[in-house]
Amino acid sequence: MSKELLSWYDNNKRSLPWRRDKDPYKIWISEIMLQQTQVTTVIDYFNRFISRYPTVEALANGTEEDVFKLWEGLGYYSRAKNLIRCAYQIVNEHKGVFPKDVEALKQLPGIGPYTAGAIASIAFDLPEPAVDGNVLRVISRLNCLSEPINENKHQMLYKQKTIELMSERPSDFTQAMMELGAMICTPKSPRCSNCPLSERCCSFKQQTQLNYPVKIKKIKQREERVGLAIVVSGQDVMLIKHETTGLLANLWGFPRTTLDDLSKLPFEKQVQNHLEQELDFKPEFSHCMVGKPHVFTHIKWQTILCFFHTDVKISSEIPKVEWVNLSDIDLKALPTALKKQLNIISKEIEEI
Repeated sequence: MSKELLSWYDNNKRSLPWRRDKDPYKIWISEIMLQQTQVTTVIDYFNRFISRYPTVEALANGTEEDVFKLWEGLGYYSRAKNLIRCAYQIVNEHKGVFPKDVEALKQLPGIGPYTAGAIASIAFDLPEPAVDGNVLRVISRLNCLSEPINENKHQMLYKQKTIELMSERPSDFTQAMMELGAMICTPKSPRCSNCPLSERCCSFKQQTQLNYPVKIKKIKQREERVGLAIVVSGQDVMLIKHETTGLLANLWGFPRTTLDDLSKLPFEKQVQNHLEQELDFKPEFSHCMVGKPHVFTHIKWQTILCFFHTDVKISSEIPKVEWVNLSDIDLKALPTALKKQLNIISKEIEEI
């Protein structure tokens, strides 16, 4: 299969500026630019960039402002920022020479497992897999792999299947797999009649190409603005134990309510109403402030901390209420979403 793939690549590969030699610097720049960006778009950006910064030493001496200007329009500017950091590190820690070892490459800013594999295989002809979206698609269709490609636990399987095909010419093989995925084994309309591997392809034989690769649908996060009632009495704060079902079940926390941005009532009044309805309790309002956000699997909280004070420590069994000194609050089973608010809360309580 490898020989058939390489023969096809030799006769059909596109002429791309970063393929003219095996300079690891140029391969690195191209791979970073190609993240989230089409090849046709990258070509002009690549040529301008290499013209301005022909070597890693030149880039290490560049300015962030200048690099950002060259990057303008590519987006994801953290990539551009990491380019300078990485170039500086290569020059100062590796004497201007790209390390060949994949693990050493992954220690450089902005270089992850895929980019490290691409540099090692394409530039240094090492049998290291570079498994991007194109390669994942090809491998999954060739083998009818139903393991979801967007779950980390399956990444090693896809890497191993890629390595099994890499019998010779790792540099060309890596580029051939990318080319096959980009030009032939496309997501929606694969050109199987032009594929050098179709006769050996499991999904082609079963006519199930479009069933692969398998992806687990990500749960769409919804955003909620949540009001937390921080009721203070002396050095103690009021905690309630949440219900046995639902979000934060069986954990201690502050009384909370989902805030309605469209309500005519201000946030503090919505939180006051919640305390009155749930606990028949009317502490004196102090002030509200923005807390730290927290992301659950399917919900993103924007928290508003509303502070109250009282001389009366109410008691309740449903929901269960306890008054806890702030210095002892860590002894309670508090969820992370609330623990991360404690520094803010501590400072505010001192002022109250």
